Amino acid sequence: MLRPASRRANRRNAPASGPQSYGPDFYQPADDKPDAGYRPEPGYGPDAGYRPDAGYRPDPGRRKRGRGRIRRFFRLRTVRVILVLIVVFLGWVAVSVGQALTAPGGGSTSARLAEWARDHYLGPVVTFGEWISYNPPKTGGKPGFSLAAPSGEAPSRVYKDRQGFVPDIPAKLSSPAGHALPGEGVWRVLETVKGYPAIFGTFLRPSAVYSSYVAGIVSMDQRLVKFQLRPGAEDPGPGHWKAATWLPPGTRTGLLATFNGGFKLDSAGGGFYLNGASKGALVNGAASVVYYRNGTVKIGSWGSEVRMTPDVVGVRQNLRLLVDRGKIPSSVNQNVLANWGATLGGGYYVWRSGLGITSGGRIIFAYGPALDAKELASLLRRAGAVEALQLDINPEWMSYDYYKAGNTPYDPTPHALLPTQQGSVYRYYQIYSRDFTVVYAR
Repeated sequence: MLRPASRRANRRNAPASGPQSYGPDFYQPADDKPDAGYRPEPGYGPDAGYRPDAGYRPDPGRRKRGRGRIRRFFRLRTVRVILVLIVVFLGWVAVSVGQALTAPGGGSTSARLAEWARDHYLGPVVTFGEWISYNPPKTGGKPGFSLAAPSGEAPSRVYKDRQGFVPDIPAKLSSPAGHALPGEGVWRVLETVKGYPAIFGTFLRPSAVYSSYVAGIVSMDQRLVKFQLRPGAEDPGPGHWKAATWLPPGTRTGLLATFNGGFKLDSAGGGFYLNGASKGALVNGAASVVYYRNGTVKIGSWGSEVRMTPDVVGVRQNLRLLVDRGKIPSSVNQNVLANWGATLGGGYYVWRSGLGITSGGRIIFAYGPALDAKELASLLRRAGAVEALQLDINPEWMSYDYYKAGNTPYDPTPHALLPTQQGSVYRYYQIYSRDFTVVYAR
C-alpha cells in the first residue's frame, strides 16, 4: 500500500480534469514528423479547394413534397375552372383579333387593332395610348410640295352658254398663314361635266405658326354632280341598305370623286339611315348630312334645319355643327367628346376632315394634318360654308380621291387630292369597312 505522501505525489503529477489547452505538443511533440508513408485522402485537406456545395444534392423527399403541393393546388375545382375560363378567353381574343386583321376593308394593322379595341370597350385604353404618343406639329418651315397643284386647268372666264347655264366659279382664297405661296388658294378644275367645271380643288396653309402643313379644299357644284351615301361592311355593318359597300366594276362610269364618312357610329352621337333601313336613332340637334333622291345633299342640325321627308334617302349624323348659320361656336375647341369628337383633346393638332355647304348650295370638303377643330371650321367657312360639320380625325380613314376616266371611262383612275394623304387611293375599289360618299356626274 502506498504511503500517503506517495499518493499525494501521484495526484500532483496526474493530468488535471476538465478542458485542457491544445497546444502544439498536445498530440505530438513539435519535432515529430508524420509517417513517411502517409498520404492524405484525395480531395481532403486544406489545399483541396474546398467548396461547400461541391457535393451537395437536394433532398429528393423535399422536392417530391413541393411537387405534391403544386399538384394538389391544380386539382382544386376552383383553380381548374379559372384556368379553363382563361384559356377560353385567350382563344376568343385570338380569333376575334385575327378576324379583325383579316377582314376586307381599309386600314393598317395598327388602325385595325385600334378599331377592334374600341369595338370591345377598350376605347379609353386606345385614347390613352394616343395621348401619350401624341407629337405636336413642328413650328415654322415650308411645305414639302408645290401648292400650284393639284394638277388641273385654271378655270376659264368664258364658257359656252348652254340653255342659260352659268358656271359657278369660286373666288380665290386668302391664306390664313399670311403671304400666299405660289398657287396657294388658287382653284384648279379637277372634274368637268358637259364641258363645265364641276369640281374645284386648292391648297391652303391653315396656320402661320405651323406653316409647313397644308390642307386640301374641294368645292363641288351640285347642279353638275350627284351624291350617294354608301354603307360600310362593318360600320354600319350588314343591313338592308340596298347599296354596295364598295365600287364594283360596272358602277364606275361617270365616277368623279369619293370621300370619307364620319366617326364610328357608336362615337358619332347620332344615327345612320339609308333606303329605309337604319342603325341607331336619328338624334335631334345632331349635325347631319342629308341625301335626297335627286342626288343633292344638305347639311344642318337635325330636327330644325333638316328633317325627314319622303325625298330623303340617306342621313349620316356626326357630332355637332362646326359652323352654324355662318358662325363658329365659341366652344369649338373645348375638350368635349360629345360635341367635337376630340379624342386627343379639342386643342390637339391632328388629321381632320369636314364637310360644309355654301349659301348657294356648293358642297365644300376640307381635310389635312395638324388641324385643331377651330382651324378646320375656319377653313370650311373661308371656302364659303355657312353650315358645316367635322367628319373624322383618324388619318387612316380620311381621304378625298378624284377620278380620271382617260381611255377607260368604265374604270377611271383615282388620284389623291393631298399628296400627304394616307392609305391607298384604290380603297373604294374593294370591300370597304366604313361608310363613305360617292360623287357621280349628272
